[in-house]
Amino acid sequence: MRTEMLRDTANLLKLATYASTATAVLLITVKGVAWFMTGSMSVMASLVDSLMDAVASLINLLAVRYSLKSADRDHQFGHGKAESLAGLGQACFIAGSAIFLLIHAVERLYHPQPLQEVSVGLWVMVFAICATLLLLAFQGYVIKKTNSAAIRADALHYKTDLLTNSATIAALFFAASGWPMLDPLGALAIACYILYSAWQIGQEAMQVLMDHELPEKTRQRICDLVLANADVLGLHDLRTRQSGQTMLIQFHLDLDQTLPLAEAHRVADEVENAIIAAFPQADVIIHQDPRNPAGYHNDPQECL
Repeated sequence: MRTEMLRDTANLLKLATYASTATAVLLITVKGVAWFMTGSMSVMASLVDSLMDAVASLINLLAVRYSLKSADRDHQFGHGKAESLAGLGQACFIAGSAIFLLIHAVERLYHPQPLQEVSVGLWVMVFAICATLLLLAFQGYVIKKTNSAAIRADALHYKTDLLTNSATIAALFFAASGWPMLDPLGALAIACYILYSAWQIGQEAMQVLMDHELPEKTRQRICDLVLANADVLGLHDLRTRQSGQTMLIQFHLDLDQTLPLAEAHRVADEVENAIIAAFPQADVIIHQDPRNPAGYHNDPQECL
């Protein structure tokens, strides 16, 4: 059952990366044509954003395939953090594209140029929004099923595409209506937003790479599952972290000191199975501590 679930997760992740790469290539093609025909700085900004999407999607494709490799002698915790490394790489590429856009937008402010074939640019941007919405719907489904950091990072900068494409449409419309300065100003706004999204992606990746604890809600759920066992006195020193698709959980389990070793082992197995039932991709390590139940006091909040 668990093996089948992991296989389904791997297939979903691969399919998501293929869909992302294909969408990025398609959008680069149509936006490249639109930029060539219009000369719009806003369209160029959207094109550069899509170029960065393509690079990021390619990084994701390679990172996800590597992160799904089984643990080996040199990586006994698996290769899951390759996803977070990919997210950090995406942040760098996206930040670079934002700086590139800022430079060229400022240049266009000082040297404005008339726009051509604005209607072509508008229709291309509408098409880009529709294609991005379809991809985001699929990525949302994959994230819900896998909780992949790489796909979440990929989806985040595709969400920024919705804003950048909408801003491009607005800039083209107003530029065609006699406000040409709004074209480079729109590009500036897009560049700033892209830079902000790069910061968000990089921050999330760094948190995983620095072994940040899982959310408090998840940790509380783990505590509740452990304490639901009638033979458990309490737990302490709960430590958690995320590595790719694997949720790493370890803690000390307080048990009656009079329990035979075999019985204590049975209780620990029951607790471990309960956690894995709730979090199928968890890797659980439990240390059993003997306690005198007389006068023992356990505060459920202490495990957090």
